[in-house]
Amino acid sequence: MRDYELLYIVPPQADQERLGEVIEGVKALVESNQGQVHKAEPWGLRRLAYPIKNHREGQYVLMHIALDPQRVSALERSLRLNESIIRHLIVRMDEVESS
Repeated sequence: MRDYELLYIVPPQADQERLGEVIEGVKALVESNQGQVHKAEPWGLRRLAYPIKNHREGQYVLMHIALDPQRVSALERSLRLNESIIRHLIVRMDEVESS
């Protein structure tokens, strides 16, 4: 398994309860792809650099996950189909070299 950062944006009108449901849903997606969620950190409401689906703001959430590289495309496909997420990005975290 490799470590990844998953950053996604939820529409701004989602309240705290709905945001919690979306976070739990994404955790379930990761776990259904035989992955692990190490940390889920809501960043709060932030302004977008450009409008996405008629939204100028969004609630950002950062997750640190561990996932097999072959499962990343399946996770991305599921996130793309999730209507509660307006944009996402998965980035592989490089291993830190100890000196």
